[in-house]
Amino acid sequence: MKAKTSSQARSIAMGNPAANPGAQAVAEPSATDFARIYRSAPIERIMMIRQGVPAGAVLHLAKIMGRPKDRLFTVLGLPRATIDRKARAAQRLSVEQGERVIGCSKLVGQVQVMVEQSGEPVGFDAARWLADWLDTPLPALDGQCPADYLDTVEGQEFVSSLLAKMQSGAYL
Repeated sequence: MKAKTSSQARSIAMGNPAANPGAQAVAEPSATDFARIYRSAPIERIMMIRQGVPAGAVLHLAKIMGRPKDRLFTVLGLPRATIDRKARAAQRLSVEQGERVIGCSKLVGQVQVMVEQSGEPVGFDAARWLADWLDTPLPALDGQCPADYLDTVEGQEFVSSLLAKMQSGAYL
């Protein structure tokens, strides 16, 4: 079997069927396709971020989470005027901005998958639950809210580890 070049591997990760004959085309995941983003390989999320997340995804994410867009802008450290302008012009976010949005979507996906694994997903709204939890002061954070950590990738990973501890039954 012939080895794939790095450009072929990148094209496959991006869902380019021409790079992998015989494979089915893979649609680009939406920033609100939470479980898919969570389950995706890191290379797929990286490629999605590098291609540019549509600015309108931030507005859609805020709506799904049941939060004002300004609250999501603040939590993710996104400049309101820039995001609004890019959304109106149907432009894409910078890599840094897209990374924070995809990170937030990945957290919603993590909660969705956790609930699916518990066997009780019917009627559960992972996005709204996460939004409420993010704004709840936690004893494990000395009374701070998890949302206070979402403006950096490291902070999002920290919040993800808190969610994983909840799933395992660790105290928060």
